[in-house]
Amino acid sequence: MARSALLNVMVAAAMKAGRTLARDFGEVENLQVSLKGPGDFVSAADKKAERTLVEELSKARPGYGFLAEESAEIEGTDRAHRWIIDPLDGTTNFLHGIPIFAISIALEREGQIVAGVIFNPVMDELYVAERGGGAFVNDRRMRVAKRNALPDCVIATGIPHLGKPGHATYLQKLGHVMLETSGVRRNGAAALDLAWVASGRFDGFWEDGLKPWDIAAGMLMVREAGGFVSDLQGGDTMMQSGDVCAGNETIHRKLLATLARA
Repeated sequence: MARSALLNVMVAAAMKAGRTLARDFGEVENLQVSLKGPGDFVSAADKKAERTLVEELSKARPGYGFLAEESAEIEGTDRAHRWIIDPLDGTTNFLHGIPIFAISIALEREGQIVAGVIFNPVMDELYVAERGGGAFVNDRRMRVAKRNALPDCVIATGIPHLGKPGHATYLQKLGHVMLETSGVRRNGAAALDLAWVASGRFDGFWEDGLKPWDIAAGMLMVREAGGFVSDLQGGDTMMQSGDVCAGNETIHRKLLATLARA
């Protein structure tokens, strides 16, 4: 595929940060046996990747603002544009040596997401999308899965963990989805979950309480791959509420109905 100048900027930043993350990921296994543990190391890797992204994107597009996981929001002189970035989505996976994590970059223009990049440096999978230009993984066009019956579907989700509220409510939702689908998967990286819906690996995805940097790029990819994304009430408050449901048109509708019954 021929990428726009904008996507080339985003891909270059993601690849540079990804090379560093991949090297750091190679050290995690050694750190697992240390007395101090790998937590501080992974936190440093996360922040280092974010610095790389901010530096590279600022160099290419000076004046754009930033909304990033590891630092406070940075207001740019160009108020129409804002980068939304997650330097390491799937930190717990990274910490445990599980190669399911990614860098996520989205560009917001006047409140609308117009471009997104998600990069898993260990699997060497690069997902890109631009509004109106389609979605691609390693230069191959992505389309959402065509399955229309929930019993045929594999649905991804995020499970509330220690320190997050809503465990009982989540279990009710999970119970309903388990009864109606072929299987439920929990990858631990929402950006990749959405990218995998866009690529047809997953038929659908839902999660509560996410942050804008977890979902901004992935939501665009699902839509550009022919899918539907909403909050859990079928509305458009995902960036504010953090509640997300995604799939093709039919599965999105059926998954919303199943979750509503809980």
